[in-house]
Amino acid sequence: MPYRRISDYGVIGDMHSAALVSGDGSIDWLCFPRFDSPSVFAALVGDANGGYFRIRPAGDFSPDHSYLPESNVLVANFQTDSGSVSLTDFMPVAEEVTHCDHEVVRIVRCERGSVEMELEFQPRLDYARSPTEVRVSGRSVVARLNGDCLSMTSGVPLEATDGGARARFTLKEGEWTAFLLRWDDDSPPLPEDCDVYGKLGRTQAFWRFVAHDWRYMGRWEEVVKRSMLALHLLLYMPTGAICAAVTTSLPEQVGSSRNWDYRFCWLRDAAFTLDVFHRLGHTAYTRPFIEWLAGLVLGFGHGEDIHSLYGIGREVDHHAMTEGVLGHLEGYRGSSPVRIGNDAFHQFQLDIYGEVLLSFDSYHRAGGIIDDSLWILTEAMVESALRRWEEADNGIWEVRSAPKHFVYSKLMAWVAVDRGLRLAKALERPVDFDRWRRAREAIKADLLEKGWNEKRRSFVQAYGSTNLDASTLFMPMVGFLPAHDPRMVATIDAVQKELMRDGLVHRYLASETDDGVGGDEGAFTMCSLWLSGALVTGGRLDEARAIFERVVELGNHVGLYSEMVDAKTKEFLGNYPQAFTHIALIHTARNLDRALNQVEMGKIVAA
Repeated sequence: MPYRRISDYGVIGDMHSAALVSGDGSIDWLCFPRFDSPSVFAALVGDANGGYFRIRPAGDFSPDHSYLPESNVLVANFQTDSGSVSLTDFMPVAEEVTHCDHEVVRIVRCERGSVEMELEFQPRLDYARSPTEVRVSGRSVVARLNGDCLSMTSGVPLEATDGGARARFTLKEGEWTAFLLRWDDDSPPLPEDCDVYGKLGRTQAFWRFVAHDWRYMGRWEEVVKRSMLALHLLLYMPTGAICAAVTTSLPEQVGSSRNWDYRFCWLRDAAFTLDVFHRLGHTAYTRPFIEWLAGLVLGFGHGEDIHSLYGIGREVDHHAMTEGVLGHLEGYRGSSPVRIGNDAFHQFQLDIYGEVLLSFDSYHRAGGIIDDSLWILTEAMVESALRRWEEADNGIWEVRSAPKHFVYSKLMAWVAVDRGLRLAKALERPVDFDRWRRAREAIKADLLEKGWNEKRRSFVQAYGSTNLDASTLFMPMVGFLPAHDPRMVATIDAVQKELMRDGLVHRYLASETDDGVGGDEGAFTMCSLWLSGALVTGGRLDEARAIFERVVELGNHVGLYSEMVDAKTKEFLGNYPQAFTHIALIHTARNLDRALNQVEMGKIVAA
């Protein structure tokens, strides 16, 4: 089949792994048993040979795809001339969320009339790098490769095909059947022996709890709720790590080579996720990750500084992160290469100190305990920022050209010291306040002198550069400069004028910036939200709301967002679903709500 649009997919998960399910019933991306494990279905980036698991009506049909309310359970409704049928897809969540059975449950129910259905099961283990052995027996099929095992049991008889299995079956009104996909189980139970509706009920109950365990009652409640549920799909519960996205190598521009593996834990993305959880009072799932962060301090002072990303199992394995190319997969719509691993692991990214300390600050303000181990890490991160802030780095956008003195990186070094001072004062910790304050002022003075380009009348991407960068919009949002400062007003206006295309903001102009990659890219969804947020801080609420609501409208049929979009067609680009986008959506909704309430009703809403 031709490639589907990225926006055609919904996502299911169990906080160990996740699957992309199309509106017409095809699982085209799934890695077992972890997000970063080799795929078992990868048609998303290799339609011809990547593998898939498809259930749909045998004839013509009209599909409708949605999540069950307050859940990450997907339901596709298919309307045909002879009747209608529903396909419910979910990954069961165990009572103890740090463990799970690594399974997908698919329930097919005829709602009206009679419908003939077809099933196609084409597993391709280990990214389809070698042939997968598939054996079919009655209503069971087992796929094996290199000691790994994936099984599927069916409520209807299966027929062997070349490299897979298929089935045709008819359901009449009120009848249902189910299909179970399981990892590492070569003797799986049949669906009727598995209480699939009990699994569904327990999974719905868990997601309902998550959907209510946060504080937000504003104008965009459903948007915020769906974004919170989407962020939960990116949690890896055994460690508390947070994936940047579920996928690898979905392109930033169709046909380009700007394709990266996002199935790892970036401290930046994770810190922003923790920060938004804390601000919504949703702290139950942040402590495991914070405790792991505290353990990173053991490497400080032994020649091992903190990295910008890690494996989701807390691995610090240089070889596991090394980029490789899956040359046998053509890439989404021919966008090669398909990469696994990410060489950004080896980069120096100065900004991560500030982002982690932002999350610690919000954790403390949400009532979290900054104990001795967390304070040691806090102090170590401030000292690392002080030691390294004058170095060039690869920046938030992880350029693959020579390191530069990025303005955003210097800003976040300032944030690291500023929030460190705030925490030290609140916790009455004995630090050298004078030295930290002097350093904070030195960083600020350096940034204001070298990051401002008088000719451009704007803050720019890097010292000595003339290029604009949307990351400079973050300055008022962390208290570095007020949004009404003339330099900030000019920067906001410059970004709107030069980085906005068809109503959406690009992070920078790739055609004018040597980022070591080349080629063009889509509009970076988070940056439009940053523009809205900067406008909020400057009191320009009508403009802020218009941009925010423009971004909200970009969400697909199930309320999910990608990393980038094509500004003209609004089609999704980049890895999906993207943590950055959903985080920025929540933050902007909260801040815009508060500002609108103050103006419209005179309310003062607590931060």
